[in-house]
This record gives sequence, C-alpha cells and structure tokens, in this order.
Amino acid sequence: VIQMGLAENQLCFDLIQEWVENNPKASICTPQGSNGFNDVAIFQDYHGLPEFRNSVARFMEKVRGNKVKFNPDRIVMSGGATGAHETLAFCLADPGEAFLVPTPYYPGYDRDLRWRTGIQLFPVVCESSNEYKITREALEDAYEKAQEANIKVKGLILNNPSNPLGTVLDRTTLRDAMSFICEKNIHLICDEIYSATIFNKSDFISIAEIAEESAVSRHRDLIHIVYSLSKDLGFPGFRVGIIYSYNDAVVNCARKMSSFGLV
Repeated sequence: VIQMGLAENQLCFDLIQEWVENNPKASICTPQGSNGFNDVAIFQDYHGLPEFRNSVARFMEKVRGNKVKFNPDRIVMSGGATGAHETLAFCLADPGEAFLVPTPYYPGYDRDLRWRTGIQLFPVVCESSNEYKITREALEDAYEKAQEANIKVKGLILNNPSNPLGTVLDRTTLRDAMSFICEKNIHLICDEIYSATIFNKSDFISIAEIAEESAVSRHRDLIHIVYSLSKDLGFPGFRVGIIYSYNDAVVNCARKMSSFGLV
C-alpha cells in the first residue's frame, strides 16, 4: 500500500537514518550525545535554542536560493505549522473576524485557524478555467461579499506552493496580493511549508522576496510567513513549526503565546 493522502516524505527516510547514524552526538539518546542531556532536560529559553533558530534561518535562506535573508530574532518556534497558524490567528484577529483564503484550500485550516480562535475563513473563489489563478478581481469580490455580510476581514492566507493544487504562485500574483493587502490594510499570512518540495528551484518565489522590493517595503509589517520541518524534511512527528513575522508586535505576542505550543 502506498499512502498518497498524507505528506509524509518517506522517500528521504533512508537518507535521514544514515545521517543520524553518522552523527551520533546530535542526539541525547545516544551514548555519544548523552553529555548534552543536562543542557536540554531543564527549562529552556521560550524563544527556542539560539543555535537552532540560527540554523532554521540559514536553512530557510538556502531553500529560497539564498535570495533573501532571515533574522533569527524574528523566528518564533511553535508546535508544528498547526500551532503556528493558530498563534497567528490569535494575534491578528478577534472572534467573528475573518481571513480570506483562495479555494481550493487545505482543509486542515478549518481546524488550525478556527477551532479555538473563533475566527472565520471567507473563500476567495478561484476557477479551474484559468487554472485556479488568484486574481485581483477574485480578491476584491470576496472582500466585498464579506463586507456585505458585515464580516470584518483581517487578512489573506496564501499557500505557496499550494496544497492541494501543487502549483506555485508567480511574481505577478504575489505582487497583486501584496498590493491588495496594502490597499485594504490587512495582513498577509503566507504558508510556505512546501517551499523545498518543488521540481525546479527557480519556479518558487517566496513572499520574502516581494517584501524586500522597495514598492512594498514600508508595508512589510503586514507580512507573516509560516514554515515547518514536517513536509520538506519529512518530520511531521517532530512538531517543529516556525513563524517568521516582519511585525515587532506580532513577534512579541507570538513569542509569549508559544508557551502553550513549544517544540
């Protein structure tokens, strides 16, 4: 039986096992690494271990072709991307308020973003006729419908590369989305959990690249990235999620809330 319904990267397990066997000091569960037990068995900095956040920042840069830089001090660790999304929802919206989300979208968002926060997900209807492209017209239409329903929109969620479509967003689409959220003064959560799981590295453009463009740099505090080790490295059981926010207030709030979802 080949399980195609879950993003468990079992094709890399032999490579990971080989690395673990060749680096026994990396784990406190080995005789070679047991000297590190005392360092991790006690309370740790809720920011996350500095060396781990540094490594995560460098890895995120590498995945994105070293075209962007990530500041480890803006990284908040979380119990998987599930916890990262919920934390951002708590930080950015109140119960009853909504995030726009293009369709079709990852069904787990209903759990991650709504169950405990009380927020809503409002669909941005994308059509198969244009390969589900996220157009400015579709965004405006969803925003207007939400307002007509007296629902306050606090942000837009993009999944890039897309789950379930497997597509990547081009630069024009990302710029249009950025222009839209700047105009509406709402937040943009970009879920880049599959950013290394692509066929051609040049195809993937991170929202971090767009954030560094001069046209949007002054609105950078509206951008928040969610990442995880679950998909690209095949570690869903490790529960390592990452929030990277350009907003100081969100970083500070998310860091306090990470107490409830530590790695």
